[in-house]
Amino acid sequence: MVKINQSREFRKLHRNIAPILFIPLLLSALTGIAYRLGRSWFGIPKDTAEIFLAIHQGTFLGKPLEPVYVSLVGLGLVGLVITGFGMIRKSKQSRLNKAQSKLTVRTIHSIVAPIIFLPLLASAVTGIAYRVGESWLGLSEEQIELLMTIHQGSYFGSFGKPIYVFLVGLGLIAMLFTGISMTGIFRKRRSPVPESEQIDD
Repeated sequence: MVKINQSREFRKLHRNIAPILFIPLLLSALTGIAYRLGRSWFGIPKDTAEIFLAIHQGTFLGKPLEPVYVSLVGLGLVGLVITGFGMIRKSKQSRLNKAQSKLTVRTIHSIVAPIIFLPLLASAVTGIAYRVGESWLGLSEEQIELLMTIHQGSYFGSFGKPIYVFLVGLGLIAMLFTGISMTGIFRKRRSPVPESEQIDD
């Protein structure tokens, strides 16, 4: 009973956070992909690529608010990941019970979630740590280099790094769109049935 209530609380919190973070996370994913692929594959000039980076880390709000923006969006993503992870077991059971049913948005969401869980968590935590470390703690580039290495998958080498960023970004976009469609906020609300048409008991 406790597990059921906990799962319900996770689901409720997950659904409340998701719509608020939809646009910031979507921008973060798109600009992160654009910056990395632009620089690594398409040779976009650094000045042009910096525009994507400015949106990615909220520089448009001003330097003082940059770490605040990154921290809020990053912590929001951590919250989504943790609450989503708490619902994975239930999702697995649901998929097993509906193994013969057609592929739905919910099924796609629950399949992608366990795959993208660790990369998203690592990206969020290292992104926050890097920005806060540089902006508020005054750490040097050398001291926080490892954080950026993990954040953008530099350990995969110059060839694998843009692929990693693209896949993680694409996974986040998939989670955002499938997740927001599951909240039902874009569905048309049914108009109330007039009293004259209601059926008496």
